[in-house]
Amino acid sequence: MSRPAGRGSRRLTRWWRRRSLRTRLTVIAATAIAASVFMAFQVASELLDWELRATTEDQLRADSRVLAANAERAGLAQVQLPPYPGSGRLVRVILSDGSIRTPVGQPALPPVSEHAGRVAQGASADLMESGDSDDDGYFVYTLRAGDGAVQVARIADDSPINRFGLGMLLIGLLCVVCGALVGRAVARTGLAPIDQLTAAAVRVAHTRDLDADIPDEGGGEIRQLIQSINDMLAALRDSRQAQRLLAEDAAHELKTPLTSLRLNIELLIRLDRRGTLDSALPSESRTRLLNDLGAQVAELSTLAAEMTDLARGDVTDENTELLDLADVVVAASAQACSRMPDVEVALDVTSVWVSGRPAALQRAVLNLIDNAGKWSPA
Repeated sequence: MSRPAGRGSRRLTRWWRRRSLRTRLTVIAATAIAASVFMAFQVASELLDWELRATTEDQLRADSRVLAANAERAGLAQVQLPPYPGSGRLVRVILSDGSIRTPVGQPALPPVSEHAGRVAQGASADLMESGDSDDDGYFVYTLRAGDGAVQVARIADDSPINRFGLGMLLIGLLCVVCGALVGRAVARTGLAPIDQLTAAAVRVAHTRDLDADIPDEGGGEIRQLIQSINDMLAALRDSRQAQRLLAEDAAHELKTPLTSLRLNIELLIRLDRRGTLDSALPSESRTRLLNDLGAQVAELSTLAAEMTDLARGDVTDENTELLDLADVVVAASAQACSRMPDVEVALDVTSVWVSGRPAALQRAVLNLIDNAGKWSPA
């Protein structure tokens, strides 16, 4: 029995989660109003029933005192009972021997209860009873009179409560409908900034344009959400700019060693095809050329690793150390001469001790010399 109930609960939960936030707010508003109307109906019904009961009991006590006064003057057996009006009040006299008298044509009341019999015997002064028969419910008030008792009764009338309940039902339905409409309107107004965020996200996804910020027209949590989205767009713009700069730097860094490496390899291939490798390149030149090729391949490997680290956002693991900047410049110029043999690099260096990363500093100086060699006059 618990499994179907559990499946039904999970199905309802999935259905609820698939609804839009606007629909959820509308349902919550309508449900809250319906619960409030139901509670108000319950409280009002109890108050109305209590008020009607108190009024009926007060009327029965007043009628019974009048009938008891007449019975004590004329006697229970001879007192003139008022004729039955056709509806409303019913009367009955209980004699000392337990017999009863009722007006002619009056409907039969429920049998005299044991407690009412005790009132007729003088064991109790009065008694208020309420009970149900097969057809109607009665309020019966028993009052001691002479050597017996008199009873005045009224049929319990639920029609005022029923009419009140019908009115409350109609009012409740109207309130629920109005509450749903108001909740829908409030949800639409309150979620308008969310719609703007959704439209902005769709626009960015389709156009890939990260330059347009979302207008900050909300308040409270919505304002904070819009600011967070704008901050995210700014971060994405910075990331795209960093990627563009990374690609440009990579192209610039790789162009020179690749060109030099390609030229040296083409020279070796051309000489090898002619069969003049040994005669055209002396042993010393061949050794220097092979060393240059090895240095350029190592430089390419280092550049590729650094570009990979930059693309991943990793911080370089090269340690900062105290070094002579003159040594860095000399090493960079030697590497530049191997790349550009036709360009003469004149050095005039002075020893300067700095704190930095050797490879990064050497690459920076090498870039300056490469640019000078490429774009300066011959």
